[in-house]
Amino acid sequence: MSEPAAFYIKPSSMEPLFPEDREHRLAGLAGEVLKASSRLFGSLHPVTRKSLTEVVRQMNSYYSNLIEGHRTHPVEIEKALQGDYSRDPAKRALQLESRAHVEVQRLVEERIGGGETFSLCSGEFLQWVHREFYRRLPPEFRQVATTSGKVSVVEPGVFRTAQVQVGSHFPPAAGALENFMSRFALYEPMRLDPVQRIVGAAAAHHRLAWIHPFLDGNGRVIRLFTHAWMIASGIDGAGLWTVSRGLARSRSVYMDRLAAADAQRWNDYDGRGNLTDRGLFAFCQFFLETMLDQILFMASLLNLEAIETRFLRYGEIHSVTRGEKNIGPLLRDIFMRGTVSRGEAGRILGMPERTARRYVSDLIERRILVSDGPGQPVRLVFSSDKLGYYFPDLYPEGI
Repeated sequence: MSEPAAFYIKPSSMEPLFPEDREHRLAGLAGEVLKASSRLFGSLHPVTRKSLTEVVRQMNSYYSNLIEGHRTHPVEIEKALQGDYSRDPAKRALQLESRAHVEVQRLVEERIGGGETFSLCSGEFLQWVHREFYRRLPPEFRQVATTSGKVSVVEPGVFRTAQVQVGSHFPPAAGALENFMSRFALYEPMRLDPVQRIVGAAAAHHRLAWIHPFLDGNGRVIRLFTHAWMIASGIDGAGLWTVSRGLARSRSVYMDRLAAADAQRWNDYDGRGNLTDRGLFAFCQFFLETMLDQILFMASLLNLEAIETRFLRYGEIHSVTRGEKNIGPLLRDIFMRGTVSRGEAGRILGMPERTARRYVSDLIERRILVSDGPGQPVRLVFSSDKLGYYFPDLYPEGI
């Protein structure tokens, strides 16, 4: 008999950990995700790819916070990362939150890539992510009102000590969280085969939300955890895509699927665990479809023919509005090659060397190009004011 939702104290209450996949639909989607992410990884020059991963970090921050109802313009996120904050306290708080997300994502990536041995699904790792995120937030974002109306301060990296309600869902009792997190550790991706890891990214995403280990901030921490899972599983495309964009664009479906998978099983035909197997299957299917959609979206943006067309078009617009040389061919070549020397830039532009050097310096001043120093090769700057030209639809229309 199913355990009443209000008294979740047994870790077995979160079963099943994985949905049944009799027709191999989830496995099929996982295989497509694996292939698509592998193709995305090898599509760019390493220097260009490194620059684009920073764009994706900022995009991930924008969409993950947007899911929580916090909207910060990409230009404001970029300014925050440069230490340029609004005088408006409300906007400044959102900038700090956005910067925190970017910085913690970078920390997560560095920790995974640093050779340290640790358990991704451990309470220690999740508390570390929460601590790093919350200690960067402004004071007003560290407070949460409980259902009784009491305002509590969220302690960075500390599991909740009070019972909470999320919609119609009553997460496990606070005193039982350590036991539930021990059960959650069974998801450890390195214990799974490549296909199971991808399905597991979705299943673990839901079950961690179901546990709701922190008083607040669970959504952002869970999505950062899922990003870490994808890196560890080798499906992050070297940081070139984010599932948060797809989740934000289908926010109502995301929330509905999360809530539906919280339910207890409906009958004897709905799996063998305490929770609904059908609900977990539907969430995993939605999540994997969203992953695949976002990988394919980025692959289409990074298609070399399409990239060439967009850079040449931007060059035409730039030359018409400023009455200058068309820089499209230069932008295209730098994108393909990662960097070019200043002398080579002059040859691509068809300019005498001295004229080209002055022109390249001007492009650096306008943040179209960047260099590590005088005389050093130049590479592209993917600033927020140009992303709409280079990579349309990264952000919602009108942003």
